[in-house]
This record gives sequence, C-alpha cells and structure tokens, in this order.
Amino acid sequence: MSERAFNFSAGPGVLPEEVLLELKEEVPVFKSIGTSVIEISHRSPTYTEIAEAARAHLRTLLGLGEDWHILFLQGGASMQFHQIPLNFLPRGGSADYLDTGAWSAKAVKEAAFFGTGKIAASSKADNYNHIPSPDTWSLDPNAAYLHYTSNNTIFGTQFSFEPNASVPLVCDASSDFLSHPIDVDRYGLIYAGAQKNIGPAGVTVVLIKESFLQGRVQPLPTMLDYGTHTAKLFNTPPVFAVYLVEKVLRWLIGKGGIPGIQTINAAKAKTLYDRIDANDFYRGTVEPDSRSKMNVTFRLPSEELEATFIKEAQEEGLQALKGHRSVGGIRASIYNACPPEAVAALVGYMNAFEQKHG
Repeated sequence: MSERAFNFSAGPGVLPEEVLLELKEEVPVFKSIGTSVIEISHRSPTYTEIAEAARAHLRTLLGLGEDWHILFLQGGASMQFHQIPLNFLPRGGSADYLDTGAWSAKAVKEAAFFGTGKIAASSKADNYNHIPSPDTWSLDPNAAYLHYTSNNTIFGTQFSFEPNASVPLVCDASSDFLSHPIDVDRYGLIYAGAQKNIGPAGVTVVLIKESFLQGRVQPLPTMLDYGTHTAKLFNTPPVFAVYLVEKVLRWLIGKGGIPGIQTINAAKAKTLYDRIDANDFYRGTVEPDSRSKMNVTFRLPSEELEATFIKEAQEEGLQALKGHRSVGGIRASIYNACPPEAVAALVGYMNAFEQKHG
C-alpha cells in the first residue's frame, strides 16, 4: 500500500499527518544543530527548549498553575499503577478505586502491595458495559485518594463526568487525555501514556499538584520517588518521544485547543454511533450514556461476519478494527488525531458491507 491508510488502532494510535510530515523534514537534521533530534543530549539547550515548550503547551491547554509539576516519565501507565500507591498509599492504609475495566483492575492489584485498594464501585458483573452511577459508589472519606480510569479502551466506556469526592482524585487519562476539559482543582495527580492521544509510545505524562506531592510516603526508591523527578532532570528521558509530544500539543492548540478538539470528537463519535444504531445489523456493546468518544466498540451478527468485516476493511485501507483479544468484536479508536474523513470512510464501508452481507 503506497498511500496512507486510515488507522483505527487503539494504541499506539494515529498521529496527526501534519506532525508526521514535519517530522519527515526534521529527522536528518533538526533546525541548525547539525544532527538529528534522536541523537542530541538530554541536557542540551535544544532538548531543554523542546521539553519546556511541551510543558508550556500543557499549561496552556489545561490551565495549569505553577503549583503543578509536569513530568515526562517512562514505564507507561502500567508503571504508574505501582508508583502511585508506592508514593501515596500509607502502608496498611486504603485508597478507593472505581473498577470500570481491565486497566483499573490492574491498578487495584498493584495497590495491594502497600495497603488496600478498596473497590468503591464496579461494573465487572456486567462485563464492564457501563460506568457505575455515582449513587452506587461507596466512598471512604479517609481514603488516601480516589483513582479512576477516565476512558476504557478495551470495553469502550468513558466517564461523561468527573467524580465528586472529598479526597484528591487520581486519574488514568491515557486514552482520552486532552480530548475534553478537566477541572484540575479536583485532582492530586493525572497520568497518561502518550501513545493513544498525544504522541508515540515511550513517554508517560504525569501531572502532580505540589500539595499532593508533599503527602507522599517516605522513604522511597530513588527512581520511583516522584520527588526525584520534580527536583531535577535525574536520568535520560525519552527525548524523541517528548519531541513528538511537543509537536502534537502544538497541533492541538492550532485546532482550537481542548474546546476545539472536543467539538470535532463529538461529531466523529455521533456519526459512527448513529450508523451503529440505525438498525440491528451492527450492535453497540456499551450502554448509551457510558459510550466512549475515543474507542467505539460493536458487534456483528456472527463472529464469522466479524472476521470478514475486519479482513475486507483492511483491503479498503481501514486498519486495526479488530476488538481486543479478551472481548472480540470490532473496535474503532477515533482519537484526537483521527480525521473526520476516516470516520466517514468507515461509515461508508459499513453501509456497503451490510448491503453485501446483511
């Protein structure tokens, strides 16, 4: 295939084409420094400028004050599942977790190494097909924090609201980061693996409020202590990944920031869900009020038809539509950088596929 396909991968996910074209021009020699950005020192003025620009973009997009630390760490969101309770769950203490999918369940498991990750609400009994209503939650006012996963890539659910709690919120925002506004005053920590919405694999953005940081447990292993990384650049960061994150954030600002991309995302999701709901050939897997605007999951009348759907879609230049191996079905990930044209092409293909196989 010589032309660029429409990429619906759940992660690593699609990047803006404008960013990739800019990257293509800059890879051999970045600006006037005589080398590629892949080769530069993480302590060079060039990298410092890139990282500070990325931080400035995040402050602009989210309205972050100087009481927020912005870190570019490694290990993905899965490392954060462990690092957060290591730092903030008192030994033998308890933190609340909202269990809405596979990733939140993994986070609960890691908390058990240090104290209790109490499940304050769960939709597991219904195969994670909805976000539990707040009136069913059992929150502990003495919990160290309330952890939730804002969007669930595997099951296709998303919080349409931000939890209201008397303790600091900790959010795994990996798969819907910067796709909608966040009331940062509610949070102690927000983290996001970049590879779904803001960059390539290899870097995790961690936002920590200073007041929350000061409550961390001591002593801590040096590399896993957030204080190590807020104090100084301790070790080599993922330079190339941060370089691309800066470009994506700049692209996002050019799209009108979070309000602008939120409007685009809502229109994309409506187009696709309207097609799914048009008849019973395609069947959504999530309760309507919990549907994700990032990962749209649906089924066809049979698994055989689903296999054919995926195969023929690939031939039409519609890639990575296979659902997660644990649930099957179809999944279209329509992150910030997924263009509306991709969704239009998918809907057109869905129409033609139903006419052929329905």
